[in-house]
Amino acid sequence: MSCGPAPPPAPLRFGQVVIGPAGSGKTTYCRGMAEFLRLLGRKVAVVNLDPASEGVPFACAVDVSELVALGDVMDGLRLGPNGGLLYCMEYLEANLDWLRARLQPLADHYVLFDCPGQVELYTHQTSVKNIFAQLAQWNFRLTAVHLVDSHYCADPAKFISVLCTSLSTMLHVELPHVNVLSKMDLIEQYGKLAFNLDFYTEVMDLSYLLEHLAADPFFKKFLRLNQKLAEVIQDYSLVSFVPLNVQDKDSMLQVMRVVDKANGCCYGDLEERNIQAMMSAAVGAEFHFDATLGVQERYVGASEQTIEEEVRDL
Repeated sequence: MSCGPAPPPAPLRFGQVVIGPAGSGKTTYCRGMAEFLRLLGRKVAVVNLDPASEGVPFACAVDVSELVALGDVMDGLRLGPNGGLLYCMEYLEANLDWLRARLQPLADHYVLFDCPGQVELYTHQTSVKNIFAQLAQWNFRLTAVHLVDSHYCADPAKFISVLCTSLSTMLHVELPHVNVLSKMDLIEQYGKLAFNLDFYTEVMDLSYLLEHLAADPFFKKFLRLNQKLAEVIQDYSLVSFVPLNVQDKDSMLQVMRVVDKANGCCYGDLEERNIQAMMSAAVGAEFHFDATLGVQERYVGASEQTIEEEVRDL
């Protein structure tokens, strides 16, 4: 008995799953990256997978709150916000046909998935991991973009905690992974950094960071624990960060290229020409920075540099 022709394979689609703690700037990133990619000629769609999100400040192609909303779950099942969010993601996992049907019209789009901010979803619980795995089965080539607020760099203990969380997320989610230090334009508002910025982005020898912890009486008694945590991070040698300021096109371009390299999305000549035209047009814009300057010069120590220039002018 002859079988009919095999169904055509699903089209290859690229995108990002944007994850990270609450307040790290995921929604702002999705909005900024969507606008940036549209300027380069890509068709972009944003999918809101956060049931706790209320009043998303831009149009979403798909909104999970149409299927399940955190407020309804908390009221109906008398759950707290954490338990309610876990239930919502389990409910979405059980109803993936709903998501697949709404993603089908986006076959020719680059998709940004704005995900919830509960850390446990990416380090322990399996629903989100299973949803990402199913997206891969639907021929999505995704990169996990893990946003971390850059102000954690100003506190050695918090930075080590962020490194552990980032490493655990990378191992649990099982996707090509890019860690991003967000809100770089605000990095020094929370305190002066102990080292140059590349120490934090490249995650260099953490023993120097432990020396700063040893000077704090509170953390001194936990010094050996922190040493072991630092050893785990350095033994895997997986964690590094890309700095990001959403208002800086150079910064957005850097993140885009790292993400494209991670998921295999290669842009063509037309997009490259659009990049050059856009960067040329940015001259004189208030968010434009000198492309010859490094991240350290752009965001760290700007006040000292300004003082030196004023002294020279005198």
